[in-house]
Amino acid sequence: QVQVVESGGGLVQPGGSLRLSCAASGLSSEDDAVGWFRQAPGKEREAVSAISLSEGTTYYADSVKGRFTISRDNAKSTVYLQMTSLKPEDTAVYYCAAGNPPGWIISRGYKYWGPGTQVTVSS
Repeated sequence: QVQVVESGGGLVQPGGSLRLSCAASGLSSEDDAVGWFRQAPGKEREAVSAISLSEGTTYYADSVKGRFTISRDNAKSTVYLQMTSLKPEDTAVYYCAAGNPPGWIISRGYKYWGPGTQVTVSS
């Protein structure tokens, strides 16, 4: 049984940092991609970052390049999203997803989704 669960969200001041974790267990070898998406109130869900579990190749949205870092620990079946220099516009519910999408940002290609974790950046 596949389980995808996010953790690590919270309230942080602008300029601060947070590390999100995604525990993804039970994945088949075909479900090689793990992505982070976010959705702010009144906005569409957007892809933030993604990683190949086998190769370690990564994707970052332009809005987070240089500030966010995605990494994996295959032994722990966990993917991390280290977020630094956070801005109020980073406020959103962050979702972790796993699957074999045809492209990093193709959300419908991710079969398994976590319930989400709230990140709020505010002073």
